[in-house]
Amino acid sequence: MSRAWDVGLGSLDEGTFLRCCELFLQHARSLDDGWSWGSLNGSDEGFLKKTVLVTGKINTEAPDGPCRPGENLDMLGEDVQVGLARADEALAFTCAVLAEPSAGRHPCERAGNAQDGGPDDAEGTPAPPGAAAVIRYEYHVLYSSSFQTPMLYFRASTLDGRSLSLEEIWDGVHSNYRQRLLHAPWDSITQQEHPLLGQPFFALHPCRTQEFMSPVLEAARNQNRSLNYIVSWLSTVGPVVGLHIPLSYATVSSEPSGPDPD
Repeated sequence: MSRAWDVGLGSLDEGTFLRCCELFLQHARSLDDGWSWGSLNGSDEGFLKKTVLVTGKINTEAPDGPCRPGENLDMLGEDVQVGLARADEALAFTCAVLAEPSAGRHPCERAGNAQDGGPDDAEGTPAPPGAAAVIRYEYHVLYSSSFQTPMLYFRASTLDGRSLSLEEIWDGVHSNYRQRLLHAPWDSITQQEHPLLGQPFFALHPCRTQEFMSPVLEAARNQNRSLNYIVSWLSTVGPVVGLHIPLSYATVSSEPSGPDPD
């Protein structure tokens, strides 16, 4: 099985990035998981993208006046409400896995028993400052030529179109991840311009992506096991900002069987 990444450095070239994205998209379409390929007219460059709705806390005083989160929640249909509940369950599962990591194994393959309910489920638990609201997250996965790794960009807004501040983004990071964020630069959330769209986005800095991906790639090589770099990387960094990858993605390989993403 051929591999176009450097196991020792934990990096990959742009061609491999595109092929891994292609197989990722093939599986996403089979699941109707909401991922698609975005590109600019007249450009060969592109990115994976997905938009999801989640519940979260926002400042009660927005720049344009006080928020009324109850109206946002009530305007959603039953199907969306069910989806939000499932997202909360996924967060609880991810936090349980993080509490007992399994070294050298793909994050999608780790076994863990999530406790019933999430951080806000218990009655009588004080809620953090702010109000509950529905938040729209837009995630983009691009290739970084500088770091030779994927990079996760995202932005978040309320249903009325107000963009969340960096402070609100940090407030939305689950407490189980906060200590890791303080001590792991590769998890640092920053604001910067989207390299293709030229619009303001948040991003997880990739300066140590190669460091944590190298042992993952080495373990796959030693076990002669197929591995998709995008799946392994995204299932590691995505949950930090609320992006969860279903377990079935662990079956996606790195060998494409069709044309590049379109």
